Amino acid sequence: MARKAQIGVYGLGTMGSALALNMAEQGIEVAVSNREVDWIGAFLSEAGSLAGHLHPHETLEGFVDDLAQPRVILFMIPSGAPMDAMIEAVAPLLAPGDTIIDGGNADFHATRRRSADLARRDIHFVGMGVSGGEAGARHGPSMMVGGTDHSWQQLKPILTAIAARYEGDPCVAHLGPDGAGHFVKTVHNGIEYADMQVIAEIYGLMRYGLVRDPHSIGEVFARWNNGPLRSYLVEITGKALGYDDPATGHPAVDVIKDAAGQKGTGRWTVIEAVRLGQSASMIDAAVAARSWSSEKNTRVQAEAILGGDRSVLDLGEDVLENAFLAARILSYAQGFRILDAASAAYDWTLDFARIAEIWRAGCIIRSALLDDISEAFGADMTGGQLILAPAMAAQLERTIPALRRVLAAAIAGGHAVPAMAAAIGWYDTMRQGRGTADIIQAQRDFFGHHGYERLGEDGVHHGPWWE
Repeated sequence: MARKAQIGVYGLGTMGSALALNMAEQGIEVAVSNREVDWIGAFLSEAGSLAGHLHPHETLEGFVDDLAQPRVILFMIPSGAPMDAMIEAVAPLLAPGDTIIDGGNADFHATRRRSADLARRDIHFVGMGVSGGEAGARHGPSMMVGGTDHSWQQLKPILTAIAARYEGDPCVAHLGPDGAGHFVKTVHNGIEYADMQVIAEIYGLMRYGLVRDPHSIGEVFARWNNGPLRSYLVEITGKALGYDDPATGHPAVDVIKDAAGQKGTGRWTVIEAVRLGQSASMIDAAVAARSWSSEKNTRVQAEAILGGDRSVLDLGEDVLENAFLAARILSYAQGFRILDAASAAYDWTLDFARIAEIWRAGCIIRSALLDDISEAFGADMTGGQLILAPAMAAQLERTIPALRRVLAAAIAGGHAVPAMAAAIGWYDTMRQGRGTADIIQAQRDFFGHHGYERLGEDGVHHGPWWE
């Protein structure tokens, strides 16, 4: 009798096929299917010797019937309406105790809704964030799992086997119920947006402020990747800047249109931060910068009218390196504050140290800094705030002066640095025990009789302008 598959993977696009091959390489029996059935044969040909662990099916019924019970099905299909339609199609074929996994970048609110709806049928729904791109999915991703304990026990042996490893520790964890995994992945992507924007700003200052060529800038990033800024994004930035365009012979980056795309997770992070009453100013700046970048024609017209001159700067590599590190610390700090607010709002009890640990390998934002962050959250931090952890506060004390110097030079010279400017604005707000919101409260009471709190007194008070 043929062996039953341990898990089903439906959706053989880039990520789905890579995950299925990763599982097969670990000796896991995998049922596979796809809406466009002609993709299945091509996928099996690509699989080569791994095809022996793959069970192809052209029908949903055959796909489900081939799974060992309780069944586990991973869907790697577009989020939104396609996922809802698939749930309606597959749920009647399942039995109590079976688990459906959405491995795409889904809105965590939809994940919570689907989880509650399927729980009424005793079917478990998992929202799983997968980071690392195609290479990560194929050879070891970082995975953030949200769902029931029952579903985690089904998934744990499989996901542990295929996950990236950091010094032997698998980069996968059960983070909480319903939408916890997808929310953590959303914030992961928001931090990714901020980090990429800071890198773009640092690159821009070297390219147009220090007037350095892309190859030499790539060498700087390569050197930085051997120090405290070591990370996947710094590594690939250095490599990308070293390439020339085969068609023109120019540096490859110089022939790329300066208009960045986005798929929405950065916006989701900003929206959820606002809903939770938190700041995501660096992520917001990164999202805004991508939006502005898409207005290429407007920017060209504006340069002719407003002037696009940028002055030459006098900044050393060490100053830029320290400014970059300060901004990176602050972007992580903002991201974890959003996670903390969501954990309280949705009763998830997120383990921030563990989240930092599973981001150390396999995912796009993996960096040396995550070691320090995981240690900080593992210790007793003041108020649970990353910027107040002794190790982080010490690094900020050392690097913030460089960030100030870079920002002063950049702004005076007409260079756009929205993410780094947002970083210092938030940092300076948080370090002032007495801020300026008192005048805002006075204004609100003056024009709207909203009232305010008085220092050291309970209750709502109104100003003398109402007497």
